[in-house]
Amino acid sequence: MDCLKTMPTIEVNNLTKTYRVYQKKEGLMQAIRGLGKREYKQVQAVRGINMQVEQGEFVAFLGPNGAGKTTTLKLLSGVITPTDGTATVLGHVPWQREDNYRRRFALVMGQKNQLWWDLPAQESFRLHQKIYRVPEEQFDATHDELVDLLGVRKLLGQPVRELSLGERMKMELIAALLHSPDVLFLDEPTIGLDVVAQHNIQKFLKHYQQERKITILLTSHYMKDITALCQRVVIIANGQMHYDGSLSGIIDEFGGHKNLTLQFPEGIENLPDLAMYGKVLEVQTPRVKLQVQRSEVGQVLASILSVHPVDDISVEDPPLEEVIANVFSTATDPGEDASA
Repeated sequence: MDCLKTMPTIEVNNLTKTYRVYQKKEGLMQAIRGLGKREYKQVQAVRGINMQVEQGEFVAFLGPNGAGKTTTLKLLSGVITPTDGTATVLGHVPWQREDNYRRRFALVMGQKNQLWWDLPAQESFRLHQKIYRVPEEQFDATHDELVDLLGVRKLLGQPVRELSLGERMKMELIAALLHSPDVLFLDEPTIGLDVVAQHNIQKFLKHYQQERKITILLTSHYMKDITALCQRVVIIANGQMHYDGSLSGIIDEFGGHKNLTLQFPEGIENLPDLAMYGKVLEVQTPRVKLQVQRSEVGQVLASILSVHPVDDISVEDPPLEEVIANVFSTATDPGEDASA
């Protein structure tokens, strides 16, 4: 008996977005000539992305500035139309902008506001209720749950412009979730927030996603967001995908070295020169930190221990931020253009 295969929540096939950008030249005369004859160039913001996301996944969507992350989220939200390719979210084609689809997803952009600036957040929440036609009982229950989870009840009557950045982001999340979407697109939700505010947002998102089993696609430049929330990572650069897999798999695939920390005996007068074994990262007597190729760790340790007395050893993977940065730098072609 054949098993029925469920459709992915998000399915993307060869998704492409190209912009035609006017090239304005410097100087008055060039500007005048440009009135009659304009020059344009093609900018490929997204280049043939293929991806599937299953129901209930929390996926990190990473890339350097200009990689095409925000453009992809806008395509999946139906804000813009692709140049080529196909995509479905919850069985809907996003850029057809069907009302049934609009009621099933939400988009939160850390640098954009959806709340009325001069009004209390509670007024915007009521407006969202009417826009999404949320029944009164459902609205009250969801509203109270979100307000209590984020601890902002005392702030509901305060104009949004008087709130801190962290408080505003909490209100933005409440507004986005009032209609109980099945898919949530988050574009830099913790940008500009302090450590405490970042932690609070992370804690809320993790709890909410686990309770509701919604599908979330997250872009962020803060690796703590990624490690706290996501098991799967998709990396794009220049609008193209370069990695799709587990968080731990990034280090296995792109972390070509290990960091060794060697603790020598106290009172040692001269630390040994370990440059022949690898790259010396740090020297703090009596401790030395050394970067060694992953495949050579065993051999290097054996060689050092056969010659030098060592009190303690630690072997660690390089920091995730470092590995991701290396992926970005190797994947980015400076001769090509892309859009954020």
